[in-house]
Amino acid sequence: MSGDCVNDLINIAKLHPRCDRMSKINKQRSRHYKWQDVCDGWPLVETDELSVKQEKMPPKTCEVRHFHREARQFFYVLSGHLSMEIDGTLVILGANDGLEVAPKTRHQARNESAEPVEFLVVSTPTTTNDKHLVE
Repeated sequence: MSGDCVNDLINIAKLHPRCDRMSKINKQRSRHYKWQDVCDGWPLVETDELSVKQEKMPPKTCEVRHFHREARQFFYVLSGHLSMEIDGTLVILGANDGLEVAPKTRHQARNESAEPVEFLVVSTPTTTNDKHLVE
């Protein structure tokens, strides 16, 4: 393994306290939560510096339009199709597609399809106390 890869792994371990044990994590081993009453989420990594969540949206659902002052996010679709409204522009993501959302960018995740969509949301820093609704 190259020196750069080792340094990257060390930096990741510093961000995530469980990494010193190299514990396996997945949605079956994670705490489950509901959002928007019908959507599911599983926090895979929860620190002040980094949040990784796996989320699932049923057909014809959406989150509220919002932005984050500090957090940068990356959405990565595992299955299905996710429609992302980014500052008024619609971007449709399929399986294995990703999209970065910069801080202060108004956005909304929607499932406009007839099938569930499952995706990862990576945020740095965490979005806790950093969600600002847009009318």
